[in-house]
Amino acid sequence: MKCRFIFALAIVAGLLAGAHLARAGEQLCFKDGTCQPVKSYEVQGDRVRYYSLDRSAWEEVPAGLVDFEATKRAKLEEESSHKEERDSARKLDHELFEKVENQGFEIAPGVRLPGDDGVFAYDGMRVIRLLQSSAEIVKDKKRAALTIAIPGPLLKSRAFVILQGERSPVRVMAIEPVFYVQSSDGLGANLALISLKARKDSRQVEKVEWRAGLGKPAELHESVPLQHTQIAPGLFKLTATQPLDPGEYALAELIQKKLNIEVWDFGVEGAPARVPTDFGEPPKIRRTEKPRED
Repeated sequence: MKCRFIFALAIVAGLLAGAHLARAGEQLCFKDGTCQPVKSYEVQGDRVRYYSLDRSAWEEVPAGLVDFEATKRAKLEEESSHKEERDSARKLDHELFEKVENQGFEIAPGVRLPGDDGVFAYDGMRVIRLLQSSAEIVKDKKRAALTIAIPGPLLKSRAFVILQGERSPVRVMAIEPVFYVQSSDGLGANLALISLKARKDSRQVEKVEWRAGLGKPAELHESVPLQHTQIAPGLFKLTATQPLDPGEYALAELIQKKLNIEVWDFGVEGAPARVPTDFGEPPKIRRTEKPRED
């Protein structure tokens, strides 16, 4: 999230800076139909003196060679283009940094979902949009070497479905979050909650095992039981039947019992040990570390 935020800042800054730099010059057009960028120009009698941005030097040409009407039109077009760039930059800045009030379904007193489709987590304090990530399939190289060494289908081949990085950038500060899925295609009815296994520099979503020529591959993952409730057309509420241990998780779509590797991943940090009543010392956060599988 932080990287995306910095990248967004760079986009806005680039747009604004680009517009500023462009205003430093203009086009001087000639009667032969060509134009060249200049910092400024001035008419001195029958000569036109200008500073060429291409050659970084002052130059002069006869005034009869300059097409002043075309130069004026080029300036107006450039100013119009800069205005569009500035407007686009301001619009992007507004979309990124101005808080837009949620206008969707009310899930708690004064708390509404955004009006667009998406997968969201609610931790009792805020609505968090979950980001979709693409998992990848990697083969178990050690098992592959063994299956080559041992003849016949005695050992199962194995692969892993993993997400890069040890932690999701999206963090949920509650062990009993509620999930909401807004989608017109009934996505919420098909989502499963997967507990991810920690690996070196990655998170394991699923393990796939098979024997060459013998049956279908077995897809093995650790699911957390979910209760699916449709609360409005196109809107599902998903509730885990047990508190979640601190760790890494993903909501994944199951299509005919096959897991779609485009998942919505997040991490559970923990929950307040007690509910504060005096608003004194801030609540402590309980965290535990899961064993890492190398």
